[in-house]
Amino acid sequence: MGILDRRSDLPLKGDASSLYLPWLIAPMVFLSAVALAGAFILNGLITRWDRDVSGTMTVEVSTSPGDAAESAEPTRKRVEQVLKLLDGTPGIASARALSHEQLVALMAPWLGTSDVLRDLPLPALIDVTLKPDAEINIEGLSQKIAKTVPGASLDDHRRWLDRLIVLSRSIEWLAVGVVTLICVATAATVYYATRTGMAIHREVIEVLHVIGAADAYIAQQFAHRAFILGLKGGLLGLALTLPILGGIAFGAHKMQGGFLADLSLPMTGVLAVLALPFAAALLAMLTARIAAHGALARMP
Repeated sequence: MGILDRRSDLPLKGDASSLYLPWLIAPMVFLSAVALAGAFILNGLITRWDRDVSGTMTVEVSTSPGDAAESAEPTRKRVEQVLKLLDGTPGIASARALSHEQLVALMAPWLGTSDVLRDLPLPALIDVTLKPDAEINIEGLSQKIAKTVPGASLDDHRRWLDRLIVLSRSIEWLAVGVVTLICVATAATVYYATRTGMAIHREVIEVLHVIGAADAYIAQQFAHRAFILGLKGGLLGLALTLPILGGIAFGAHKMQGGFLADLSLPMTGVLAVLALPFAAALLAMLTARIAAHGALARMP
């Protein structure tokens, strides 16, 4: 006899006090799954950004006055000055200037690929790669570049990335707080449902006591019932979550080359979301057992 069809000496299947439990647990599992998936997606996104910009910097050289044709040659000479300065800086592995076509491609996700964009005098960008474990005075190098080549500025990406990391960690802790509150609400719901069920079946419980049934056996009846209801509600909540996660994955796949091109849920996140119905069922079972033992201890 399996756990789902275990015999019960208490008429709990027709107990109206617990029939609403799956409908309360389902939205709680749904909210937990969304919060958990969001935290995993955001953490993966920040991790990829951190890996991509680690050991890299960017130098921006503003364009010279005039239209694209007039400013091209003066801008090119200023870029060569910056490249010469970077090549002579210890700790820098390579420095290369992006072509105008590459700049257009970088801006295409936001501004499109129209001919107007191609004719604009875009600022020059220099991609800088640092040697592993290189120790460079970023502030000093930035001042040196700005002083040597007016209109040139150094960006080591860490300023905006550090802010994003702080924001993501705050959101992750918020997600943890949301899941914790949902767990507390679920436990409280199961607790009061169990106490109500025991009050309804008090006479039956007293008869079982008279014929020698132990408290652990009676509490197990309520715990098993709570597990089944919690699992049903958890699976229903998971079924509501899967279309949303599928929609996010589909939308991320469509965002080719965009700033948020990869919003996929990592495998650890998938396993965590899939485990939520069973976690909800176990929480319901443990809560019901505790509530039943507490009520039985106060019975004469």
